[in-house]
Amino acid sequence: MRAKEQPIIIVRRKKAGHGHHGGAWKVAYADFVTAMMAFFLVMWLASQDSRIRDAVAGYFQEPGLLPYQTSNSVIAAGNGGIDSAGMPVLNRKFNGQLEAEQKALVKAASRIHEHLSSLEGFASLRNQVEFSVTLEGLRIELVDRNGSSFFDSGSSKLAPDAEKILAIIGAEVGQLDNDVVVEGHTDALKYSAKGEQYTNWELSSDRANAARRILLASGLRQNQISAVRGFADTDLRVPDNPMDPRNRRVSIVVRSQTAVAAERSTRARQTSPEAIAAAGSGYVPRSANRPPKVGATPAAVPTAPTSAPRPNVATESLDHSEQSR
Repeated sequence: MRAKEQPIIIVRRKKAGHGHHGGAWKVAYADFVTAMMAFFLVMWLASQDSRIRDAVAGYFQEPGLLPYQTSNSVIAAGNGGIDSAGMPVLNRKFNGQLEAEQKALVKAASRIHEHLSSLEGFASLRNQVEFSVTLEGLRIELVDRNGSSFFDSGSSKLAPDAEKILAIIGAEVGQLDNDVVVEGHTDALKYSAKGEQYTNWELSSDRANAARRILLASGLRQNQISAVRGFADTDLRVPDNPMDPRNRRVSIVVRSQTAVAAERSTRARQTSPEAIAAAGSGYVPRSANRPPKVGATPAAVPTAPTSAPRPNVATESLDHSEQSR
């Protein structure tokens, strides 16, 4: 009876909570992830060829000059020369000069665009005048559209609006020291108004010359024109549609002085006889590979002491040449 009267005692112990550890582990984890990302990026770059590595390096050196442009630089940060794909590679000195010159060309393009915007009626032609800055320099293109052309149909006569646009371009480019190339392009529609004697070759050249005359009359110097080219329909802007009116255009290329100097220097080095021989092309001086004269006694080649004498090399080569005729 007494056992039943004893009270039941329940002991409840409070568990002590763990203290807050803080966010230091997050910082350490973020550093680890960043380091791994950089490691794999370096490994990816190391596995690529030199052209891709040069393009990535050029992007960070020149991330784009115009708002709509991505990097088009393939300039390496090493020594000059030509890469495996045949593209010119400039050294750091040329790279810095080229970057400064491209910035000057971008400013010139901006000034030209500002002056063009003040022209009456230019709003309808805004999409037909295009600017781009590349390694070759500043390229300004006057592109035809459906129902809107800078020349009379099948003619080299400029429209009044085209003359005004070219006058502004000539006045601005004439203040630069860069030389200029004027190019003419047509679509693939055959020109038959004057027979076979006058083709798209003549038409594209005449249109380029018509643009050249307006540029010179507007302030471009005579010694700035380095070339006038007519491409006919060999360099289509829309290759999938040779008849597209956008293939008809006139291009004014303000050439980069730095790129031109580097190109000339590279061409001079790569076309020298020493460079050709070093490249393994088989080039040897003409006198060293000249065949013996007919009737001359061929020179015997020294032979090693063997049981059977070696045939005369010069005589054997002549026999093979006679059989191949």
